[in-house]
Amino acid sequence: MKRTLGVCYYPEHWPESQWEEDAARMAALGLTWVRIGEFAWSYMEPQAGTYYFDWLHRAVETLGKAGLKVVLGTPTATPPRWMLDRYPDMLALDAQGRPRGFGSRRHYCFSHEGYRDECTKIVTALAEQFGKNPHVAAWQTDNEYACHNTVLSYSDAATEAFRTWLAQKYQSPDALNRAWGNIFWSMEYSDFDQIALPNLTVTEPNPSHVMDFRRFSSDQVVSFNRLQTKIIRKYSDAPIAHNYMGRITDFDHFDVGADLDIASWDSYPLGFLSDRLEASPEHKRRFVRQGDPDLQAFHHDLYRAVGRGRWWIMEQQPGPVNWAPDNPDPLPGMARLWAWEAFAHGAEAVCYFRWRQAPFAQEQMHAGLLRPDSVAAPAHDEAAQVARELAEMPDQDTATARVGLLFDYPSAWAWQTQPQGRDFDYFRLVFHVYKGLRRLGLNVDVLPPNTADLSAYSLVLAPGVATLSDAFLGALATYKGQAIIGPRSNAKTATFATPVPLPPNLPGMKATVMRVESLPPDVPVPLEQGGALLHWREKIETTDHVVEVAEDGFPALIAAEGLHYLGGWPDDVALDRILLAACHRAGLETDPLPEGLRRRDSATHRFLFNYNSVPVEWAGVTIPPAGVHWSKLD
Repeated sequence: MKRTLGVCYYPEHWPESQWEEDAARMAALGLTWVRIGEFAWSYMEPQAGTYYFDWLHRAVETLGKAGLKVVLGTPTATPPRWMLDRYPDMLALDAQGRPRGFGSRRHYCFSHEGYRDECTKIVTALAEQFGKNPHVAAWQTDNEYACHNTVLSYSDAATEAFRTWLAQKYQSPDALNRAWGNIFWSMEYSDFDQIALPNLTVTEPNPSHVMDFRRFSSDQVVSFNRLQTKIIRKYSDAPIAHNYMGRITDFDHFDVGADLDIASWDSYPLGFLSDRLEASPEHKRRFVRQGDPDLQAFHHDLYRAVGRGRWWIMEQQPGPVNWAPDNPDPLPGMARLWAWEAFAHGAEAVCYFRWRQAPFAQEQMHAGLLRPDSVAAPAHDEAAQVARELAEMPDQDTATARVGLLFDYPSAWAWQTQPQGRDFDYFRLVFHVYKGLRRLGLNVDVLPPNTADLSAYSLVLAPGVATLSDAFLGALATYKGQAIIGPRSNAKTATFATPVPLPPNLPGMKATVMRVESLPPDVPVPLEQGGALLHWREKIETTDHVVEVAEDGFPALIAAEGLHYLGGWPDDVALDRILLAACHRAGLETDPLPEGLRRRDSATHRFLFNYNSVPVEWAGVTIPPAGVHWSKLD
């Protein structure tokens, strides 16, 4: 598969006389793709029903004449001011009932029908104008669904839509009352119109109510995205993408991805290290200019799954960003390393954000490939180096991994709804397991929750999945490899009740989680073999084989042939031991790596990535700081 580079560009921000020079410089740099348009609604439709696309045609033509391909974004993340005058109730409300107002972006409620109608009109007009344009080679819907906490809306529009959603799902208030357990605290409803959104209650709302609201809110994102893809496909055969984000679980990306051709994501390693990662101060200091060694890779593997094999980076950090608590300058070489790591994980394209740093408005402190004065910034030359290296590297495909790791967005909602402990976070748990696998030098495939065939994998892991799907349970029943399920897996029914028989209720396993406890940070549960359980621990009754035991005598890891259940959140010491043993049983070759050095195999090459600020010697090779080394596989 051909790997290419691109950039994000905003022609409406710059004099038209500058466009041709910009396009020529992009092409000379070795770029292929240019994303435009996703924030330009006010320039496309300055007044309701008055469309102005001449400038956009000229921009697309200018880029196309330079040999560049255009990714055209729908502008629905930035509704113009006239729309708020027309629909003053289109704004989302936060959980405290406050409007998410005009003056930035994403100021809309997914449930507002008037706003959806306006989106239908602008997307239709855009697709009619550019659907057959030979230079528009891909599309992007909206921009970063969920950014700025904008999936959950507590507006009147959301309330009405939620009631309709519930009526369709449950058919009667009595059925809903039974499913939610509303007999508790006299919470029964006699009419769907009585049901409000689960906010502003005296104490915590019914968790079943909350979970259905989360499912509804995710479905609203799915239907909003589908509205756009259906229109675009009427007028264009070009593939359609959406740019997801890092560590965002507010909606089900697999469901949105079902209507797309490509999954893309916006990769900001330094911003995520500062803003979205639980890690020690020492870890953050060590990787402050490089980013966490595993967080980017996890999202590469996740979005490869969401895109069913096709995925891009639509925005790659090139320098300091503007939005994190701290915004350091990347270590020289990191803009190259991040791109090559994405390609090693199967990315079709890596697009840097942005071409020229903006000298105005909210993102003027966000670096680009050029400074505001059009002088090349450091990442410009690193992108040029990657482009040269790509031209010399033969096309390649991703390698088939032998390790599968299940990821389930509703489980993130479940454990936010009822965490039972301040440190229990679903993403954090799954990422902890992923990091352990990466430390062993393993390729990993992220698996959707409804995966029905596990035969391609020697080792499968499913940590923290609140409700295991029937498809996955059926696959487990016939699976011949090694599987590690848990902790806290299969612990809730589809209506968010505690199931009976009690969890984990896995095929062929005789085990019962009799009690659970969440642990303060300074109260670990030591294991007899070394290491400890942190954050979460389960006390298990079983007649199956006990593999790991806590010092108080309760089983921590049990096995029924190749199927294992892990009854707690292991620290690094325990996790490394458990994973090494599982790999040994599965016949998987491991390669424990030094801190900050990571490995990824493609179908033809082995890549080593040094996230350290000092050189690392490994297998007879010295990899410089922020260095990339590759060699052809035998």
